[in-house]
Amino acid sequence: MRTKTFAKRIAQLSLTKKAADVIIMDVREVTDVADYFVICSADSDTQAKAVADAIMDGTEKLGELAWHREGLANRQWIVLDYVDVVAHIFLKEVRKHYALEKLWGDATVEAIEDKPKVKRAPRKKKSEE
Repeated sequence: MRTKTFAKRIAQLSLTKKAADVIIMDVREVTDVADYFVICSADSDTQAKAVADAIMDGTEKLGELAWHREGLANRQWIVLDYVDVVAHIFLKEVRKHYALEKLWGDATVEAIEDKPKVKRAPRKKKSEE
């Protein structure tokens, strides 16, 4: 799987647990630590853990295991390092404090939004026509 595709998959997995402000940062031109950062926010430590679990479970199904995991105990800032892609799950106030978007300000940023499911109108019964 291409690295960018993998980063997008991680972003989509975070959205399954209602992560907020999900972005993908292309850091290839500004650092050698990774190609992409996926950054998202959670409202609580419970949600942060749920987002991390969704990412780890989903990537494991793709045959990808995190090389390094950090922050799962305190759940303020969870890092899941897949070598070329690093996922950062923050509590909102912690994300503001560390401001990775500003720290890596020269990186290209792509916002990822949850696409709402299309709701279909109920089918009319023959008696209603």
